[in-house]
Amino acid sequence: MDKKSETIKHINEKTYQEFFSYLMKGSRLKCCEIVNNQLKENIPVKQIYVQLFERALYEVGRLWEFNKISVATEHMCTAITESLMNFIYNKISMKDNCSKNVIISSVENEMHQVGGKMVADIYEIHGWNSFFLGANTPLNELIRFAREIVPDTIALSLSVYFHMEYLEKMIIKIREALPETKIIVGGQGFCHGGRSIAEKYDMVKYISSLDELEQFIAGNL
Repeated sequence: MDKKSETIKHINEKTYQEFFSYLMKGSRLKCCEIVNNQLKENIPVKQIYVQLFERALYEVGRLWEFNKISVATEHMCTAITESLMNFIYNKISMKDNCSKNVIISSVENEMHQVGGKMVADIYEIHGWNSFFLGANTPLNELIRFAREIVPDTIALSLSVYFHMEYLEKMIIKIREALPETKIIVGGQGFCHGGRSIAEKYDMVKYISSLDELEQFIAGNL
């Protein structure tokens, strides 16, 4: 699919509302049917990630923060979304490998990993070798792994604003250990502030969306 056709394909509001309703009810089968229909209509994976998964999970996160839903419901929605991403993964068309490496991890003490997994998939679509470490990887282990892989970029996902201090600690330690490695940061946690944290350190960039991530990737081939 060319870039022009990708930019004009969107998921309509009715489809999103149906998806969100089924997600909140815990109907993985219905959610999967909706996602599969979008794929059959050649909706790009990134659009499904952003317009269904990201939008729905941001709303789930907001409802959880305001005590409108339980932790169990939030976990259920997250688990269903991750299973849908696994369903999509085998259908993703990858570009030729560009011999670039990226390590993706959630911030230390952070238990959410869907955002990081989206970032990992987008990198793979663009031909990068993506090493996704998941949630709550100890900082020392991340640095040890990075010294083995020697990544071009390390991506850190923050879902909870109150974990910002852990993010800054990670940036400082990674910068000390791997001074030439680029670091990108992003995630729902930045909806409440903290975006200027990237400006305090060399070679650290805040990425606000998957569209901006693709632009960053294109500029770092």
